[in-house]
Amino acid sequence: MAENTLLEKVLSLQDKFKSLQDQLASPEAMADMKRYVQLNKDYKELAPIINAGLEYKKMLDNLASAKDILVNEKDDDLREMAREEINEIEPKLPDMEQNIKLLLIPADPDDAKNAMVEIRGGTGGDEAAIFAGDLFRMYTKYAESKGWKVEVTDQAPGTSGGFKQIVFKLSHADGVYGTMKYESGVHRVQRVPQTETQGRIQTSAASVAVFPEAGEFDVELNWSDIRLDLFCASGPGGQGVNTTYSAVRLTHIPSGLVVQCQEERSQLKNKERAFEELRTRLYNLEHQKYLDGIAAKRKTMVSTGDRSAKIRTYNYPQGRVTDHRINWSMYNLPVFMDGDIQECIDQLTIAENAERLKEAGE
Repeated sequence: MAENTLLEKVLSLQDKFKSLQDQLASPEAMADMKRYVQLNKDYKELAPIINAGLEYKKMLDNLASAKDILVNEKDDDLREMAREEINEIEPKLPDMEQNIKLLLIPADPDDAKNAMVEIRGGTGGDEAAIFAGDLFRMYTKYAESKGWKVEVTDQAPGTSGGFKQIVFKLSHADGVYGTMKYESGVHRVQRVPQTETQGRIQTSAASVAVFPEAGEFDVELNWSDIRLDLFCASGPGGQGVNTTYSAVRLTHIPSGLVVQCQEERSQLKNKERAFEELRTRLYNLEHQKYLDGIAAKRKTMVSTGDRSAKIRTYNYPQGRVTDHRINWSMYNLPVFMDGDIQECIDQLTIAENAERLKEAGE
């Protein structure tokens, strides 16, 4: 893509960007909350493209001026300054162009949403539940490092520790799903279980499902379609946890989807959280079709949403973690399990961006 074509593409979006600014400031948009939310979403998606384009244009203008000085100016000092500016600008242009190309490709519309995460112990019995607990701790530590908020919705503890299942929400103003979506799939662990007396290595697994949280206007959900059941909470929660009907189970009658929340002492708060999760799971029935569409185009497993695929192996005897989608390995497993997973996510992002650029060029 030639420089001027790339620049023309970005600058052609300026009128749309200005129109969005004007509409967001209008009383009509503010009066219609659903429309206002959509306009604001479109504005936020376009802003990085416009900013990158303007910065790129500024660099090209400066480069043209410096080249003009080099050709037409006789003053040696000015010519030397121009030469230095050319040497500084030219190496930056390819990365700027690559970034703009990526920004011009429509992003996953759900990247900026919060994420609902479900971890289930798979094959391996008690050891699988313990590993599910290890994964939950890993994500909690990672969330802390990113300044994300963690809210547990539901949990079923394992008999020897960890969780048979745990559901939690990760939230932040800048969105979470775009980062966490790479974690969906089957995670496999190879280690000597705590219950093993002979020192034999066992392979166990836990599945991770990451959903974008549905917004208020993403799904129309009516209480008339929901059956509400109340029951006594079990597990952590302090004194009185089993004596009040604070736990909530919601059944969406048309789809048969069931969610429950028992983490709060307040029945009302549990009801609100369960409603949010139900809305998210309904939204994801449609979102899965979008992911399947991506999977049909791409040759790797990156971000395809195939939640039955084995994506990563955690090998404790070798101290190694391997992501099978991109053949990436790290030989510092304790650090990785302590929440330092950013390098792996960065490599997955690079791989996905390469695929997106390839798709756009086809």
